[in-house]
Amino acid sequence: MSQDLKFYIDGAWVDPLVPHAIDVIDPSTEEVFTRISGGTAADVDRAVRAARAAFDSFSRTSVAERVELLEAVVAEYDKRYKDIAAAVSQEMGAPLSFARSAQAWIGLAHLKEMVRVLKSYRFAWMEGTTQIVKEPIGVVGMITPWNWPLNQITNKVGPALAAGCTMVLKPSEIAPVSGLIFAEVMHAAGVPKGVFNLVNGEGATVGAALSAHPEVDMMSFTGSTRAGILVAKAAADTVKRVHQELGGKSPNILLPDADFAKAVPAGISHVFSNSGQSCNAPTRMLVPRTRHAEAVELARTAAGGFIVGDPRSENSNLGPVVSKLQFDKIQNLIQSGIDEGADLVTGGPGLPEGLSRGYYVRPTVFANVTPEMRIAKEEIFGPVVAIMPYETEQDAIAEANNTVYGLAAYIQSGDRAKAQQVAAQMRAGTVYINTPPTDLAAPFGGYKQSGNGREWSVWGLDEFLEIKGIVGYAAA
Repeated sequence: MSQDLKFYIDGAWVDPLVPHAIDVIDPSTEEVFTRISGGTAADVDRAVRAARAAFDSFSRTSVAERVELLEAVVAEYDKRYKDIAAAVSQEMGAPLSFARSAQAWIGLAHLKEMVRVLKSYRFAWMEGTTQIVKEPIGVVGMITPWNWPLNQITNKVGPALAAGCTMVLKPSEIAPVSGLIFAEVMHAAGVPKGVFNLVNGEGATVGAALSAHPEVDMMSFTGSTRAGILVAKAAADTVKRVHQELGGKSPNILLPDADFAKAVPAGISHVFSNSGQSCNAPTRMLVPRTRHAEAVELARTAAGGFIVGDPRSENSNLGPVVSKLQFDKIQNLIQSGIDEGADLVTGGPGLPEGLSRGYYVRPTVFANVTPEMRIAKEEIFGPVVAIMPYETEQDAIAEANNTVYGLAAYIQSGDRAKAQQVAAQMRAGTVYINTPPTDLAAPFGGYKQSGNGREWSVWGLDEFLEIKGIVGYAAA
């Protein structure tokens, strides 16, 4: 039986207190494929009270008990792996192969990493005569986005469980079905009632009620910088901790000695995967002016390898963006690039050839982009790359940091020591040298308006814990 119109509260699937259905759109067809319920402040209060009631007992569980619980969640997630991938593909338009290999995979991988971390995490130790103790912060409100649904859910739920917190999750109302399946996973894993709760709905109602609720001790939010500011303001009156992972406009510096034949296609591929809908995507490609023309031709060829189409087709590797709102925003920014004088290398406004419906965006590359252009400053969140020429290494570093964001930066060089020197000058939370493989033990989070706090691995677990000092614990 479908739970799409229900919430998961206190270990059971329940109806909303006030019926309010929200259409969920398949972005590849622009058609409604299911409906969810939108919650109210009263639904949020019901969920928060369940989490508060469960906190006293769950916060006192042993590390061994929480390891066993997380391992059960991993096992149940694995059983539902194909269902999760299929849901992500339909609700946000990710090609099914990508939904399986990346979207569903990374959620499971983060849960497994949290099991590994928890087994050896130090919750108490001595500093002189004082015992230092790390304790669960309490009830956590969680708001997650639509672009990497399971990545963000597991990066909050996993460490919260490991810490001994209880929680209320609001997934994105645009891509909510994978979150509902995750709630089924939690139920099947035997998570104690009240520990995990889910209320669907819009940010202006459910998100705002969670952020302002006096019984919520912490808000963990991932989404736009604009929405993150609203969460922080709503949370301020109760002085709760606010953990935010927000927007990005990440630079990709190709130093003169980089292998352009590898670095340029890799940069294009990174941006275009997930249809450009990744907050850490390296959308600003900074290249030496003397190699600008070479980079442009390599980018043109790389972009031509992407086939836009039905995410369920084996013949396409670039699906639609998630919504009409997102599509219109991207189209506006692409047009601004043309109007402001950037060179359109490939792509451009309008639907790709042969497609008459769906929120599909043409894979787009601009060249000779200058810092004052909107496409150089604003987060586009679509398959659009801006190639920006620079004169000197210091010019490249200055331009890379010339942004209100600071989520990630990418350095390409044949000289690792040189790449390390440049990486040290980046004002970004994560710096990637020469397109390395994913490291689940790395911290993830940003400087400046890209947020505060960190996710992934031990760094994520730290965020859900308070630090207590018991002075005089031992005799002097």
